[in-house]
Amino acid sequence: MAASGVSWARIGVKTNVLYYGDNLDILRHHVPDASVDLVYLDPPFNSNRDYNVIFRDESGRTSDAQLLAFEDTWHWGPSAEAVYAYLTNTSRHEGRVPDRVSTIVAALRAGLGTNQMTAYLVEMAVRLVELHRVLKPTGSLYLHCDPTASHYLKLVLDGVFGPENYVAELVWQRTNARGTTGRWPRLHDVILQFARSPAFHFSPVRVAAERSRMPHTLVSGPDHERYQSYELTAPGASEGESGRPWRGFDPGRYGRHWANGLAQMEDWDKQGLIHWPPNGGWPRRRATVPFRHEDRVVVVGDVWTDIDRLNQTARERLGYPTQKPVALLERIISASSNPGDIVLDPFCGCGTALVAAQKLDRRWIGIDITWLSIAVMRARLMDSFGLADVPVIGSPTEVEGARQLAQQGLEGRYQFQYWALSLVDARPVGGIEKKGSDRGIDGKLTFTGRHGELQTVLVSVKSGAVNSGMVRDLKGTLERERAAIGLFVTLEEPTREMRLEADTAGLYEWELFSSMDEGARPARRDFPRVQILTIRELLEGRKPQLPPMVYSTYQQAERIPREKAADQQELFG
Repeated sequence: MAASGVSWARIGVKTNVLYYGDNLDILRHHVPDASVDLVYLDPPFNSNRDYNVIFRDESGRTSDAQLLAFEDTWHWGPSAEAVYAYLTNTSRHEGRVPDRVSTIVAALRAGLGTNQMTAYLVEMAVRLVELHRVLKPTGSLYLHCDPTASHYLKLVLDGVFGPENYVAELVWQRTNARGTTGRWPRLHDVILQFARSPAFHFSPVRVAAERSRMPHTLVSGPDHERYQSYELTAPGASEGESGRPWRGFDPGRYGRHWANGLAQMEDWDKQGLIHWPPNGGWPRRRATVPFRHEDRVVVVGDVWTDIDRLNQTARERLGYPTQKPVALLERIISASSNPGDIVLDPFCGCGTALVAAQKLDRRWIGIDITWLSIAVMRARLMDSFGLADVPVIGSPTEVEGARQLAQQGLEGRYQFQYWALSLVDARPVGGIEKKGSDRGIDGKLTFTGRHGELQTVLVSVKSGAVNSGMVRDLKGTLERERAAIGLFVTLEEPTREMRLEADTAGLYEWELFSSMDEGARPARRDFPRVQILTIRELLEGRKPQLPPMVYSTYQQAERIPREKAADQQELFG
């Protein structure tokens, strides 16, 4: 039974869809038991903070253990306290939380106290319980973290999945060494893999070998070519034929035996396929064809050094602070799922896991708690695959839903603002890194002006009461910033005075000359310089009146042809 008490017997799972909201609520109410093949999560945590700061005593703080938009800091408060009570009190979770999870969470709180780290672990534990529920018996979960909290998270995962279902601790070297201030530079992230059951799916990953790492087992052949060679013995002593000495070599002295029959080795020797080291070392079987480095593939282990981080010049870089390379997610998805399987990312950020899943012909589910992430993901999926209308469940579809979003405190107002900006395809002012003073401007668009110059559209979003003075302020901001057009987006209906104030701003004259025909007349059109758009109108499909040469709101992702997926999977066994 699901944590919410819902029976999922007749409920299917929606795929290739985005969910806006708290992933805990969405998992409980929208994702059925045993419906997902692979979970990848990269939950936010500020690993750059000093350890003394992370563990500082926060007793008495009133802020909840919640994630604010793009601020990867968690705090202990009433929310964390309530989740802790759910995890450790059987009468509250009604058997949906394993006893060992309750014991581990209680021990972590007793040992670490109530601080950011404990809040993070408590909030992660309750989500991991739900993610374990939605996994199929053949499914795996990959949790991407760093050394700040990986040791604690592994304990929590042992509690949720059982120590017997631990699969691997993957080390991804994401950067090269840099300067240090009295400590070792951190070069790697940790990715913990746990399976739902011993029947989990896994396909070994093979990649082209690095040329700089030549195999030490190469030997010279009679034709002076280099050949791969192989061990002739295997571990374990034997009393039978395979344990007897051959040609003066006794494997039993070293607790080993011959891996093949003595007659087979004699036959190989007649064919010249036994390499006899000139120094009298142990013989080895020689390959039948010369070694060619370009043909060599190796099985990928648990230390990954061949996938580079996204540097400043990477083509896929979107400017998102925690973006991971697509190649990293392709490796995980290819190893632990099949085409057509369902991949879930409950902290999907800019959507790298979804892009990799779409590229490799998997179905996917993405969840995020910020509208900025939802907007980035939709734009990325459109740019990369032409997915023009990805459904967003949790998006307000009527004015009352938008009003409820705006009334959820300070964070609700920010999310309303991000959502409203997405309705007019505008970029939030200040980018996605922080929220700061906007000087009366909430968003921007840009377009090509009449002489080929870059022109700006300023957007002001209002979720409360509005008046004509606010429109005057936008007109003043247009003059100050030398912007072409201003959009006034309002939840409440504008007054007659506001519309009159907008009309007095005049028109923006736009024209386009044809470079193909010198005799052609320019195309001209006038646009209202200040435009008032209500949330009701935008939900009904109205769009702002803008010149056609509008630039993409977010950094454009490169196009990914679906046929590339087959090429990528040629190296996967």
